[in-house]
Amino acid sequence: MGNFLLQGLLKLQKILVLFLLLIGIVSCENENKTKDEDKEPIVSTFYLIRHAEKDRTDSNDLDPELNQKGLGRAIRWAEIFDKVELDAIFSTDYERTTMTAAPTSVKKNIDIEFYNFSALDVEAFKKENLGREVLVVGHSNTTPTLANRLLQEEQYSNMEDDDNSTLFIIRFVDDQATAIQLKMD
Repeated sequence: MGNFLLQGLLKLQKILVLFLLLIGIVSCENENKTKDEDKEPIVSTFYLIRHAEKDRTDSNDLDPELNQKGLGRAIRWAEIFDKVELDAIFSTDYERTTMTAAPTSVKKNIDIEFYNFSALDVEAFKKENLGREVLVVGHSNTTPTLANRLLQEEQYSNMEDDDNSTLFIIRFVDDQATAIQLKMD
């Protein structure tokens, strides 16, 4: 009888150990799920615009400044971005793009950083601006192309030559992208 009782206690002990291990495993899984659920998402937002209206009086000028209408639009862009907590402003190194970015740069007290579109590593650019709100000023061909490269899909075509009012907003919540195209006339 003592041997039978001892065997029963050993079986009970094994069952109890297995039960406690199972509870521990389930508890750890729930704890990991809770930690993942509690993690704040990383939100990165890219505001992409084309330069404002340029001075077209000299067709040989490859780097024209903005005309009066363009200067007014650049000021309106600054007003639009007034409510946005920008962390960085990027522009190509042309008069028309830097003049478009300048009012926002001054109003936000953020220096303009120059980028070369043809040499831009978009994945590195995304990583460098993780969790930031970024304004990028480009051109009729580079602005939609950058939007497409950020999204990793061909969603937008080149802008019309008279389109200086389109705003592309590309937002990443962790790795999930959303995009919207707005006309700001």
